[in-house]
Amino acid sequence: MNVFGVDIGGSGIKGAPVDLDKGDLAEARHKVLTPHPSTPDALAGCVKEVVTHFGWSGPVGVTFPGVVTGGTTRTAANVDAGWVDRDAQSMLSDLLGLPVTVLNDADAAGVAEMSFGAGRGRGGTVILLTFGTGIGSAVFTDGKLVPNTELGHLELGGHEAEKRASTKAKEDEDLGWHHWARRVEKYLAHVEMLFSPELFIIGGGVSRKAEKFLPLIEGVRAEMVPAQLQNNAGIVGAAMAAAVAVGKG
Repeated sequence: MNVFGVDIGGSGIKGAPVDLDKGDLAEARHKVLTPHPSTPDALAGCVKEVVTHFGWSGPVGVTFPGVVTGGTTRTAANVDAGWVDRDAQSMLSDLLGLPVTVLNDADAAGVAEMSFGAGRGRGGTVILLTFGTGIGSAVFTDGKLVPNTELGHLELGGHEAEKRASTKAKEDEDLGWHHWARRVEKYLAHVEMLFSPELFIIGGGVSRKAEKFLPLIEGVRAEMVPAQLQNNAGIVGAAMAAAVAVGKG
């Protein structure tokens, strides 16, 4: 069964139909750049562009980079403040004329990885962290999600963690892999101290280059692995959420 997933990120909005039997994209994804300012109307227009590119006419799952409860976006750290307390689910559903489900972006990626990727079959505490424009997090205990953890906003050394250890921070400060890995290590050690996970899954676009930095991280006791679905995890998880919402998952 195919369901459509859209992943809203700080730099790009990407989507595709997803084969939920395989946990993989059914077609090559379509991506548009995230508008600046990323107002609700501007972002919603981009979501519509991605969905209509495929002529899609079924349920749609959409991720959002912030806290989402009941389809309402509660925070907006890396997008326009106009998203705070916005009924994004109703707005997008009305715009598309389709049933839409909205959820936190890292939660979506985590659910996909736990079902089809690096977390499949793993019990205990598992934490997926997505490194990109910010740092997203998804925390699982024996396979059950604790939603909207947003651990990228933890304070680390007097700074918000994602301002120091995100991929954007690496690019903005032109950090080499060794320097950036030290920052990521400090962040992971802090999260480990708080949650004592058995496994860290490292996601986001940088997971494609895991061999360049994961071997440099030594001060963490938990197992660390790259996300298997890499940067498609959010799309897959969004589609999974949409299928559950309409009773097909």
